[in-house]
Amino acid sequence: MDSKALFKITYGLYVLTARQGEKDNGCIVNTVMQVADQPVRLAVSVNKQNLTCEMIKETGVFNVSAITTEADFALFQRFGFQSGRDADKFRGMSGLKRSENGLYYLTEMTNAFLSAKVAEQYDLGTHMLFIAQMTDGEVLSDGWGCSYAYYQADIKPKPAPAKKKSWVCEICGYVHEGEDVPDDFICPICKHGKEAFKPLDT
Repeated sequence: MDSKALFKITYGLYVLTARQGEKDNGCIVNTVMQVADQPVRLAVSVNKQNLTCEMIKETGVFNVSAITTEADFALFQRFGFQSGRDADKFRGMSGLKRSENGLYYLTEMTNAFLSAKVAEQYDLGTHMLFIAQMTDGEVLSDGWGCSYAYYQADIKPKPAPAKKKSWVCEICGYVHEGEDVPDDFICPICKHGKEAFKPLDT
């Protein structure tokens, strides 16, 4: 089975927020969909190891902020690369409001928010699936929704290319690139052998 076939499924990206007591938290999720119309019901899947998941299980309410292509990588670092058990993910953040249910939603780099109350929940092993009735919502901008593919291609930083090791000929200055200088290598400029080369500091 080629598990890479799963990468061809289209996903959006969202900030899922919750609040328990005086603690706010949020995380990045990619599985949010409308699954019924009357009443409007949403399905949200979230990893069980996330604090946000635990809070929703206890409180039964959540907000979803739909991320746009205007989002920067810092947003994903804030909500996806640290745990709310160790950090206040909202500290120093602008572009926040509370909806009528008392939970945060994002007003910047998003195009809509939805509030929902959990009606059913299912343990799927690694994830919890929440089926929830929509209680509030608002369009915030005309920005394009950010897909997982767009994030990978246009937002996530590309890894820096590996530096090639270089060797310089002390006789003529010719630079050879490679992990080593072959024993039988002859400099194409001055015709000296391997012994004339030393590592080039870059």
